[in-house]
This record gives sequence, structure tokens and C-alpha cells, in this order.
Amino acid sequence: MRHGVSLFVLSLSLACLSLGLAESPDVEVRGLLVRHCLECHGGEKVKGKIDFTKLLAKGKKVTDDFQVWGKVRDALVGGDMPPEEIKVRPAESDLEIFDKWYRQRFIDSIKAKPGPFRVRRLSAIEFRHSLRSMLGFDLKVAIREAEQTTAETSLVMKLLPTDPPGASGFTNDTSGNPLTTVAWERYAFLAEAGLSELFSSVRHNELEVYTGELPDSGLPDRQQAEQMVRTFIPKAWRRPVPSDKLKPFLDALQGLQGSALVDALKGELKAALLSPAFLYRGLLAEGKPSTVGVVDAYELAERISYFIWADMPDAELTALAKEGKLADPQIRANQVRRMLDDPRSRSLSEVFATQWLSLDQVAIGNVNPHKAHAFKSQPLDYMDYLFREDRPLTELVDSRVAFANPHTQGYYPGDNRRLGRFEKPRGIEQKAFQNRKLLLEKVQERGGVLTIPGVLAMNRGPVTRGVWILERILGDHLGEPPPDVGNIPGNPKGKNLSFRERFEMHRSKATCAVCHNKIDPLGFALQAYDNGGGFRRNTPKEDTAGRLPTGESFEDFQGLKKILVSSRKFDLVRNIVERTMAYALCRKPEIHDQPIIDAIARNLDEGEGTYRELVIEVINSLSFQQAIFP
Repeated sequence: MRHGVSLFVLSLSLACLSLGLAESPDVEVRGLLVRHCLECHGGEKVKGKIDFTKLLAKGKKVTDDFQVWGKVRDALVGGDMPPEEIKVRPAESDLEIFDKWYRQRFIDSIKAKPGPFRVRRLSAIEFRHSLRSMLGFDLKVAIREAEQTTAETSLVMKLLPTDPPGASGFTNDTSGNPLTTVAWERYAFLAEAGLSELFSSVRHNELEVYTGELPDSGLPDRQQAEQMVRTFIPKAWRRPVPSDKLKPFLDALQGLQGSALVDALKGELKAALLSPAFLYRGLLAEGKPSTVGVVDAYELAERISYFIWADMPDAELTALAKEGKLADPQIRANQVRRMLDDPRSRSLSEVFATQWLSLDQVAIGNVNPHKAHAFKSQPLDYMDYLFREDRPLTELVDSRVAFANPHTQGYYPGDNRRLGRFEKPRGIEQKAFQNRKLLLEKVQERGGVLTIPGVLAMNRGPVTRGVWILERILGDHLGEPPPDVGNIPGNPKGKNLSFRERFEMHRSKATCAVCHNKIDPLGFALQAYDNGGGFRRNTPKEDTAGRLPTGESFEDFQGLKKILVSSRKFDLVRNIVERTMAYALCRKPEIHDQPIIDAIARNLDEGEGTYRELVIEVINSLSFQQAIFP
């Protein structure tokens, strides 16, 4: 504090002193925080969502808040805190002590270990894909009009409640999301609807996958029905099912034939699809209680398939699990390559990248559905390209490849001629054009996900764009803005200041400058692009130069990109690794995952790490392969 220590602060300090170094900061570190931080970050006054009265509370483990302590370290050591108007500032020796304590507690002493094993409900997307894999087809809405647009046509996605993102930021993080009665009723409806269609006359090919060739009646006989039970249920439960577990399902078919047999069979298969073994991931995984160990082969196969495909393991992956071959790193690597080559790996762009980069917000508000589809499909096709064609991680922000169709080709003048002629698709239901891959030669202002028109239109203005780059691309999570943030001031009387100059007046407040010193250089680097994602060619040149808090300067976005893939490359790579790990694990990475994330990031940073190598590294990691069993 600036002036003395209140009774409250003193009591807090004394309480903290009662704790050992293993659980809380030592005396010198606590003293620094009490003197310089507590006035604005404690008690009734809490700025930036950092409350030292809670962080230093008796019995509190500092490792529980390792991400918050990382922010505190960056702010103190980087000189952003305390604010400039505070006259009494921490001595350099105090900052060195804090930095040393931070490294000892959060870097040097942390040993890598797996996280706790958690059973997770299938997300809506995972359920859709898994049901499709079981049936051999996707359930579609029956409304004709929905097929005439680019709107969602999946009956599953229309009926199931939307999954909220978990602590990881991803919707597959469902361990704390209970199954509601409403959702259960919809699961039951979807299972029944799917099985009814499977046994219909138009789906004999899909049904014969389980039964073999059907008799002339089109109905399976007793032997075929029993065979279907023996193949359908293990596939649904994603592992071998002992005969005693299958017996009740088989007993229900005894003495029946014809339509009565089919009705009973559908009822038993519906029960299997509504069982926790199908609806939940990891329910049947084997592991010794209160131990740390490798997950069993079928659980590993399940983790791999839902990570890459958001879908259940296929026959090849399941066979390798049965044979115990997934323990071989080379076989796992071969499976990753095979699975990334499979069209189902598009889930990495449609699910993972969409949620990571907020791509679901692209094209919101665009009244033209076909241009909206074009805007939205561009970044999805680009991210799919990065994963499936095994591109370097740095091409997230710097690339000479784009994807375009007639609605977006105007953003690539000179190069767009090589897209060729687009024939208008026939049929009302096919209005949307497919994107084509475009190599950029003449267009220098495009390349990478940051300059895709729809992404720029989604992030309008320098602040929104800067925050998006900072958080989504570099992994620097900002706190909430102060309540008195205010608006950008108008021009002072007699002056004609630019938007940027007026903005700099706004951020002259110390509380604003803490974050805006990071945000603004990134956001203003993109001021050469308008709110619609177009490049300002015929307007007065915007001031796009900037200087990062690290001291690095650039003239425009091209210069910023060079910094992002060179001196800031590790930050970029590490964020990609951490986001991918969070999605793959279906949970927020904890402190004991950080050494693993750091090691993977270093491996990929030292060379020209690719997205395929990233997936392999994550799958081979301790966090992915092992668990602490409850």
C-alpha cells in the first residue's frame, strides 16, 4: 500500500505468515504484494478480477491459481503494475525475489503428471457423429425448406440442447454438465427414429452390415437378429462386451419371429443406445482405483478417435486396440496419418478450430445466406487444409494459400483469375459454391487466418481485433475491462485528430494502458482492412505502425506477421499446443500439464513443427495416455 497498513491488511499478513512456503508465498513475497498490490486488489476493491485476499487466504494452495499468478508475475516483472501514477514502486530487488519465487513454485518444482480420470457425456456433436457411425447414415430434418438453404439439416443438432463450453473453452468438456430429463427424452426420440429408419425398406444396405444378406421378407431371422446384437452393442459401447452382459439382450428375442422379433430387436438396440455405456465416454474404462496408470487400449482408441474425428473408433482402430498394438508409438503415428486423411478429420476445423478461434461468429448478421456461407466456409476450409495437408504451425498466421469462391474471390485481385470459371450449381438445394484452393502470388495483404475477410469482419475495430489476436492466437488472457472504461473522446476544439490519436488520448489513463499497451499495436496493425474485411486501397493510408511491449517495432501487418513467426513464434506455438491439449483432454490443462505442454511446444518450435506432428505429440503425451483413477 502507498500509505501505511490497515488493521485488515495487517491481520491478513499475519494469517499468511502462518502458512509454509509449500502452500503460499514466502514472507518477502507476501510483503511485496501487501505493500504494492492489496490496495487495488483486495477486500471490497478488486480490479482486474485479481483478489489477493483470496489468493493469500489461509489454507489456499498457490498452485490452484497458477494462471492468475502468471498474470501477476507478468504485470509486476513487466512493469505494468503498479500503475504509473503510483509513486512508491517495488524495488528491483523485490521484483527479482518475486520472479525467483514464481519460477521455483510454478516452473522448476512442478513435475509432470496426468490428470484425474473423468467420465464425460458425449457432446451433441459427438452424439451426432456416433449415431451416424452406428446407423450408417445421418438423421436429417424432414422440412423441405431446410434443404434449400445452407442451414443446419441434422435432426440431432436441431433437437439436442446446445452444449455450453466447459472450463477448457470447448463443448466436449462435459464432465460437469449433467444429463437433463429434456435431453434424455430427445436422446430416446433420436434413437427410436434412427432405428426405425435403419429397419425401413430404403436402408437394407445399412442393415445388412450387421445382419448379412436379408431374406426376401426384408426382415432378419432369429440367427441374424442375435448376430446383430453381438455386433451392434460392442460397437456402440466401443469395446468387447462379455457374454453375460449380452445375455439379457439375447434373452429378450427368445421365441419370437417376423415383425414381433424385429420390434423386440429394435427395443433392445434402443436400450443399448440409451445406456450410459453409449452416452458417456470412458464409463467402461478399466483402471485400478487410487492409482496412476496407463488407460486401457479401448479407452486410448476412444480418446484418439473423439479427438481427431469427434466420433467413435472405427473397425481398424478397435482391432488394433484388441490386439494390444496401440501401445506402439509407430502404429499410433500411422493411425494419426490415416485418420487425418479421412474426411471425418474435418471435425478438427468444424469443431476444434471453430470453438478455439470463435469462427461460429463469422458471418453473423450477413443477410445474404450464400455470402454468409462463403465467409464462414473460408476459415473452415483453411484450417482443414492446415491439419490435413500437414502444414507448419506458423501458417496459422503466415501463408501463401487461401480458399475462395465467387462470393469471396474479389478479395484476391490478380490471383483470383486462377480460380477458373465457377458453374452455377443446379437445383434449389445447391446454391452454395464450394471453395477452391488459391495460391497467392500478387496479393500480399492476405494469407493466414488473421486476414481472411470473414475473420476481419467478425472482429471489427482495432480493440476487438487486438484482443482476438492476443487471446486466441498468442494465448494471453486479459481480465475484464474496468467499469469506468468510457468512450473514445471526440476531437478537442480546434483540432482534427485521427481516430488513432483520439484513441491514444483515451488510453492515457493508467488503468486502461495496462491492457491497451498490448492490445492496440496488434489491432491498429489491421487498420488497413475495413469492417467488411476489405483492404483499403483507395483511401488515405492508415497509420498501421506499432511497437509491442517487448520493444519490437513494425510498420504494418506484414511486419507484425514476421514478428509473430520469429521472435514471438514460441508464444504462438505454445498457445496452439495448449489449445489442442485442452480439446484433446476435454478439460482445462492444470499446472501439472504445463511441463508437458512446454516440452511439446519446444519440440515443435525448434523445427518446422507441423499440425500432424502436433496431433502425434499430444496423443503420445503423458496427459493423454495416462490418468489418475479415482
